[in-house]
This record gives sequence, C-alpha cells and structure tokens, in this order.
Amino acid sequence: MSPTHISPYSGAWYPALADDLARLLDGCFEESRERTGPHLFRNGLGFVVPHAGPAYCGAVAAAVYRSLSLDPPERVILLAFPHHGGLSGVAVPDVASISTPFGDVPIDAAPFPCLPEARLCDHSFELQLPFLQKAAPRARITPLYVGRMDAAARERAAGQLAALWRPGTVFLASSDFTHYGRNFGHVPFPADSQIAERLRTLDHEYIDAAGSLDSTLFLETLAQHDATVCGSAPIALLLDALRRLPGEPVYQFTLDYQTSGDRTGDFKHCVSYAALGYFPRSAYDLDATDREALLDAACDTLAQLRSSGERRRAGASGGSSALAAHRGAFVSLHQGDELLGCIGNCAGRLPLAEEIADLTVSAALEDPRFRHAASAEGPIGIELSVLTPFRRIRSTSEFQVGRHGAVLRLGRNSGLLLPQVAEGHGWTSDEFFRALARKSSLGPNAVRDPKARLEIFEAQIFSRAQA
Repeated sequence: MSPTHISPYSGAWYPALADDLARLLDGCFEESRERTGPHLFRNGLGFVVPHAGPAYCGAVAAAVYRSLSLDPPERVILLAFPHHGGLSGVAVPDVASISTPFGDVPIDAAPFPCLPEARLCDHSFELQLPFLQKAAPRARITPLYVGRMDAAARERAAGQLAALWRPGTVFLASSDFTHYGRNFGHVPFPADSQIAERLRTLDHEYIDAAGSLDSTLFLETLAQHDATVCGSAPIALLLDALRRLPGEPVYQFTLDYQTSGDRTGDFKHCVSYAALGYFPRSAYDLDATDREALLDAACDTLAQLRSSGERRRAGASGGSSALAAHRGAFVSLHQGDELLGCIGNCAGRLPLAEEIADLTVSAALEDPRFRHAASAEGPIGIELSVLTPFRRIRSTSEFQVGRHGAVLRLGRNSGLLLPQVAEGHGWTSDEFFRALARKSSLGPNAVRDPKARLEIFEAQIFSRAQA
C-alpha cells in the first residue's frame, strides 16, 4: 500500500492553509443555515452531495454536512468516480491516508479491488474530505470509486455495500447535476430569460427519479434527456444499496438546490448542485410538543374565524425547529361523520408553523365541495396530516392500503388521496386507485397508462375536537 497521498486540490480548489480553509467552511455552513433554516432531520442513511469548488457549491454541500454533524457517523462510505473515466466496477485507492490542510485522513478498507491512487485521484472524492473532517472528525472514511457497471454488476456491488452497513454507517454519493452549456456539449434549451426555471425543472426531474430509490428508473430518466449528471453511477449504486438496508422505508428529502448561474449570473456555462438526504420514515415524525403546537394554532385560527369572521392566522408557538421546515400538510375539518373541508399543500410553501394556520382558514372557507365550517354550529374536529416526501413507484403493487397515500399525474390532470381515506371507506388497493383516478378527472384505468406518474407517501395524522 502506498503512503500518504497529498491531495492536489489543496491550494487550488480550496485554501492551502488550515485557518483559511476553516473560515471558508464556516462561511459555507452559515450560508446553508440562512438558506435552508435551522431544522435538520435525524438519522440519515445516505446523502447525495455536490463536489465543485466550495466557493461554488459549498453552501449546498454544507446542508449535507450539517446533517452529518448532528448525528456524527462512525463510518462514512463515500461513493465517488474518476471524471476521466476508464474505470469498470468499484475500486478503493491503494493508499494508507490522504492529506488535507486539516491533517491526514486514514483510509478504511473495503472488500473491493485496490488500484493506484494515480488512476483514481479525483476531486469527486477529495473535495469532500475537508467537509468530512469538519462535520465528522472521528468517522472512519472508506472511499469507493465507482465506474461503468451493468445492472447485474451494480446489484452485486450494492449487496456488498449493504453488507457493510451497521448502525452508525452513512453512505455518501458525490455528484453534481446538470452541466449546461456548449463547453459541456449540452444545450437542451436556449440560454434565455427562462433558463433558471428550465434548469430547475430538468434537475428536479432527475431528483424525483432518484427519490424512487429505483436505480433503473433513475438511469432511464437521465437517458431520456441525455443528462449530464456526472455522478450517475455513484447515485445509482447508492439507491440500490439503500433499498437493501433493513428496517423502515426510506424517503428522499431535498435539503438544498442551487446552480452556479444563481451565484455568478452566468447561465451560459452553468452547473447545478443538489443536496439530497435519505431518511427513515420515523425521521419525519413530529414529537408530541410540536403536534400540540400545530393543533393549538389550527384551533385558535378556527375559533377566531368562527367567533368574529376574522381571518387571523395564529402561527404555532412553543415547538421545536421542526416547525420551521417546509413540509407537505393537509387540514381536514369534521363534524361527526360529515367532512366540512380538506385543504392541503404538497410542496410546503410556508414553514409548518405558518402553513397549518393558513390551511385551516382555507379548509374552513375555500373548499367548494362542502358547506363552510366557519358557519357550522357545534364542535368541529380538526385533523392534521403532515406528509413524508413523495416517492415515485412503477406499479400499484408497491402501494399498501392504510399506510400510503398516493398522487396520480397524467397530462394536465392530477389528484391526491390521503392514507386515511382508504381506511375510512374500507377500500381495497384497486378501489383506492379507481377513486384516485376519479378525483383526477381521469378514466378508471388511468393508473395503467404508460405516461401516468404515480407517487406514494405516508402521513403522520393527529387530531383534536374543537368546541
């Protein structure tokens, strides 16, 4: 094994002096907090993190490393790749340690072939090291360079990765997203006033596909657009490994997204950066204090509306930073078995602390299907549903009645049903999807249309009767 490898990116892609590098990373972490807010989900199993110079993608990358610092892992298995190509399968650099301005990073072994670092050396791995030294200074680091693989080889490698997993292990996949511009040979649309939004739409198509945890769907989506997502091989391997882990279902959350054009104003030569986290289902649950704070906000808002007609939105107070997160949520109002209104927002336009009060007013006054709750006499029950992120599925066989809600999209039509709807009606899976098609103003067989997009989600549901 070779001795310590001196990273060639020190003094080139980031400062060569430790104090200067520390100030740069501190600035990235602070900018991340300003961009994404204080809340961090716990117990992340895997992440996708960008690897451009910290001056460009550092704030986005810091969203991942802030999460790591909250629950410092014992071991990080980092999936990178050589930009120059030429690698087949998965390989470990044949060095004992790699040096950065923060010191030497010992390299942890893995059951994959060793190759000389000169063949593998790449910024896709080495630019992550200073961030890892800051966020998880005691973690053992296993770098794995991922090259060309067919589906069978990727499945074998994913099985080996999953076998390495223990509590305290976290997987990272290093990748930037769309590389736009003539220098990259990728100009799918003109560099006009709409380019920022078009890039976001394109990148989120790839992000949504990665959220499926289906590597085949992810790679097929990239191929449909001749995508320039450079770390597609590490991401695909990450998805296959995550699907093999024991325990709860996993849902992807977009921690942050930005393009170099957003920072420089130059979209003619632009690279996109996404920070993605993969968390177990329970990571999205609110604790009892937060649930009560949201119910208080909904009850106070509805009481004010019913007593005075005033649309004063009572924001939640007294909860944790989880209420600052932007999450999909629904508010349902009931009187006995009668539904008086059900309004939600899938994207989380506002922090939960504000969103719930806003949705309460809408459910009471703006749901055209029912009589207005604001004018109803007697107690009204308030039910809140806070959603996990959505996960694309290929088949309705992945849907579980009573556990999952679902979204159906086909052309300009779309519809959503919450998990409790099927349970309340005693529906089978087929009945649920027929109802979902009706709600989407589509025919009963719409879910079988090859162009239909299906997504599932789960919800934390809690309620209170309001006098």
